[in-house]
Amino acid sequence: MKSLYIMMTLSVLTLSIGCGQKKDNEEASSQDNTSSVKKEQVSKASNQNNKSAPPQRPPVSIPAPEFTLATTDGDLVSLSDLKGKVVLLNFWGTWCGPCRIELPDFIKLHDKYNKDGLEIVGITIRRGESIEDVARFKDQWGLNYLLLNDISGNEVSKVTMDYSRAIGQMISGIPTTLVIDREGFIVSGFIGPRKEQVFYNAIKPYL
Repeated sequence: MKSLYIMMTLSVLTLSIGCGQKKDNEEASSQDNTSSVKKEQVSKASNQNNKSAPPQRPPVSIPAPEFTLATTDGDLVSLSDLKGKVVLLNFWGTWCGPCRIELPDFIKLHDKYNKDGLEIVGITIRRGESIEDVARFKDQWGLNYLLLNDISGNEVSKVTMDYSRAIGQMISGIPTTLVIDREGFIVSGFIGPRKEQVFYNAIKPYL
């Protein structure tokens, strides 16, 4: 079966620009690598110019696995709660330098396009931080979108594995961001930080 790996073009070199989940001193070393961000490949609908027709899903598209995680306030959120919206699903961590680079761009995207049906969801990969630490980080950075965490155990690890299987590529470097269309299909994705315009180009056909 074809995997989203084909569409994401996730090479070993590309992985080096993100935070390795199993390496130390990630924030300092990862930031040095951000200059090597490669040109991204964004899937676009072939009938993008026809505003009256729904976008055509790319040939390689995968049903997004269901999950339920907790917000920093303890409320439970499932992917199915967001059905009918375009979701930017961002695997990230507070400790990850490259993840921090794109946070201002996510804030801008949410401000501009949430009213059009965009939901940005951060899947928080923690390294010893408490949920309270994540909540403080969210407030300090003024993050205006959902940050999801473990409920009581290792739910985030399970979600990460489920999505790794779905796209046919281990999510071992962050940030990793997936675009999920309104019908719940993963249609494109990126490893490493990207700018607002890149994400907008990826979501525009589905808004």
